[in-house]
Amino acid sequence: MNTFRWLLLAVLGLAFVELYLLLKIGGAIGALPTLVLIIATAVLGAALLKHQGLATWQRLKQTLAQGDIPALEIAEGSILLVGGVLLLTPGFLTDILGLFCLLPFTRRKLAQYLLDHRSQIFAPPDESRGRLTLDGEYRRED
Repeated sequence: MNTFRWLLLAVLGLAFVELYLLLKIGGAIGALPTLVLIIATAVLGAALLKHQGLATWQRLKQTLAQGDIPALEIAEGSILLVGGVLLLTPGFLTDILGLFCLLPFTRRKLAQYLLDHRSQIFAPPDESRGRLTLDGEYRRED
């Protein structure tokens, strides 16, 4: 199964889980408290994203000023972006995942894991799956 199908199934699965959780929690605590809780997590997430984003930006500038490669800061910035999108998406599961991405200690561990295993995670596609590189020459005709 190709990557697009897996991604589509994951997004649809997440939407069904979010809807289920919203209905269950809304049935338990009521519609208005559920709505307030969703709005509160979005506002809290936006504030946390701003604070953590600025802190990561400062560390990135510091690392560059020292002449080092800011790989960890770039990975953390990407995770912050994903976490912010997840927190602004209505739902409880996305809020939990977004909070996981925005908290400094879990974000650093995730960023370090991604950097340590980047060759397995971000491996280029192999030629056995039908993706071939074609070599050739060209000349310009006017």
